[in-house]
Amino acid sequence: MAAQFGRRLRRGATTAAVAAAAVAALSASQGPGSPLVASDSDQPAAGPAGSTPSGDGAASGNSPYFTDLPPLNTPNKPGSSVNLPVTGSAESGIPASVLAAYKKAQQTIAGTDAACRLPWQLLAAIGKVESGQARGGRVDAQGTTFSPILGPALNGQGFALIKDTDNGAYDGDATHDRAVGPMQFIPSTWATWGQDGNADGRKDPNNIYDAALAAGRYLCAGSRDLGLAADLDRAVLSYNHSDEYLRTVRTWFEYYNHGTHEVPDGTGVLPAESSTGTRPDTGSGTHGSNPSSSPSPSPSPSGTPAPTPTPKPPSKPTPGPSDPGKGPGGTTKPATPTPEPTPSPVLAAVRDAGTGELSATAGDAFAERVKVRAQSNFGKPLAKVSVTFTVTGDTDAAFDGGKRTATVVTGADGTVTAPVLKAGEKTGAFTVRATATGTALPAVTYAATVTARQADAIARTGTAELTAVAGQTFADVTAAATYKGAAAGRVTVTATMITDDEKPAENDKGPYFTDDAGNPVRTLVLITDADGKVTLSHIYADGAAGTYKLRLSTEGGATVVIGLTVEAPAA
Repeated sequence: MAAQFGRRLRRGATTAAVAAAAVAALSASQGPGSPLVASDSDQPAAGPAGSTPSGDGAASGNSPYFTDLPPLNTPNKPGSSVNLPVTGSAESGIPASVLAAYKKAQQTIAGTDAACRLPWQLLAAIGKVESGQARGGRVDAQGTTFSPILGPALNGQGFALIKDTDNGAYDGDATHDRAVGPMQFIPSTWATWGQDGNADGRKDPNNIYDAALAAGRYLCAGSRDLGLAADLDRAVLSYNHSDEYLRTVRTWFEYYNHGTHEVPDGTGVLPAESSTGTRPDTGSGTHGSNPSSSPSPSPSPSGTPAPTPTPKPPSKPTPGPSDPGKGPGGTTKPATPTPEPTPSPVLAAVRDAGTGELSATAGDAFAERVKVRAQSNFGKPLAKVSVTFTVTGDTDAAFDGGKRTATVVTGADGTVTAPVLKAGEKTGAFTVRATATGTALPAVTYAATVTARQADAIARTGTAELTAVAGQTFADVTAAATYKGAAAGRVTVTATMITDDEKPAENDKGPYFTDDAGNPVRTLVLITDADGKVTLSHIYADGAAGTYKLRLSTEGGATVVIGLTVEAPAA
C-alpha cells in the first residue's frame, strides 16, 4: 500500500489540536458499528456484468491523497443540502461540471441499483480528497481535464508496487501503473469498472462524468447499502485501504451534507499550499502541507512507515528598498512560480473516428471506410503514427489489390483512413482490426458483412404457352431478373414446382427436374448470368393431365409464377 502523507492541517485552523478536534467531532457522527480498521474483506466482490476487481486491492491503488480538512463552521444547517444555496463559503463551492457529474452519477445508479442509495455528496468527498475536485474544476465542456491528473509511479518506493497493466495507455507509464484522473483510478481497476458517463462512446478516466459514474458503481459493488454507516465505510475503505483516508473522506462527506453550492469551472478551492492544484503530471497527495509543521508519516496496514515529505526550503530574505523584487511603494512583488516541465506526449490509444456500418453486396466495394484516430496520453490527436488495418475471418473480402492488410500513417489531425475494402463472392460476417503498428495497445475492431446479390423483380421472357404431353419435356423456360431497373447478374434463383393452394408448398406430383445424377427433383437452384437471365431446360411432363405451377424466387424476394400444362397422350 502507498504511503499516506498525514497532513491533518486544515484551512483556518491555528493549531494541530483544533484540526484534530474537528476530525473527532465529525467522526463521532458515524453510526454504530462503523468499521475504522481496514480489512481484506472491504473490497468489492464483483464489477459490472460479473466482472472481478483488479488485484491491487483498491480502486486508486492506495495512492497518496490530500488531507486538507474543511473549516470548522459548516456551510448551512444540517439537512439543507436539498436546496443548495446560491453562495456560501469558498470551501463549500463545487465547480459546475464536477457537481453536475456527481449528481448525474447518483441519478444513473438510482435507476439501476436503487438499493445502494448512493449520495452524490460521497462522490464529492472522494473527488475532493483525490484531486481537489479535478484541480478546482479545470475541465472542458465535455468534462475532460485539460491535462491528465496522474499520481506518482506505483513502483514500491514509498508506494504500492503495481507493475504496468495498460502499456501506458491511460497513464503514459509502460513500467508501473499510476492513478489516473479526477477520481484517481489505477488502470487495472479502470479496465474493469470504467464507465461512459457522458454518452460519448468512450470510457475516459480523465473525464469527470465517466470517472464519477465508475466510482459510484465501484462503491455500490455487491449488495452495499450506502445509507448504512457500516456499508458506507466499507465502500470508502475499498477505494483506499486506510483508516486515515476513511476519516478524511468522512469529514468532507459530513461537511458537504450540511450544504454546498455551485461555482464556475476552474474557480474551485485548491488544497492548501497549492496555487494550481495537482501538478500536470501528478495526482493527489503529492504536495507538502504547511512548511512550519512536520507531520508524522501514517503507518500502512502492513506496518511499514510511510516516508515523511521533504520540508520546503526556507524562503528567501525580503529584498531591500533598492531590490528589483520590490514593487510600487516598497511592497514585495510576488515570486513568479517556476513552470514545471510538461511530459512529452506519447501514443496512448487508437480509437474509432466515426466509422459507419460496414456492409456491402457480394462483389461490390464497401461504401464506408474504416477511420481511426491516434490519441496521446493527454487525450490529444497524435500525428505520424503507423496504423495497420487487417481483414480477419472466413471471407474473401480484401483491400484494393487483393491485400488482407494495409499500413497507413496518421495525418496532422491524428486520423487515418483504411484503403477501400471490396467484398468477395463469399457472403457472411468478418472483422476488420485497426492496431498501432508494433505496439501491444488494444485494437479497434469493426464488424463487417457481405450480403448476397439481390433482385427486386423477375419476369418470364416469351409469351408462348408452355404445354407438353405426359412423358415428354417442355420447351425451355427463360426469365430475367433486375435490381433497381438494371440487370441483376449472378443472383441466386430458386425454381420450385408448387401446389395450387392458398399456402403453396413443393408439389410432389406433376412436372419435375432432374439432378446431376438423373434423379427427379422438384426444386432447383440456379444463378443468373451477367445479363440477369436464367434458363430452365428439360422440364419433364409427368403425372395426370392438368395445369401445374412453377415458381421462380430470387435472393431479395422477387417472385414470378409460370403455368405449365400437361396433356394426356393421344389415344
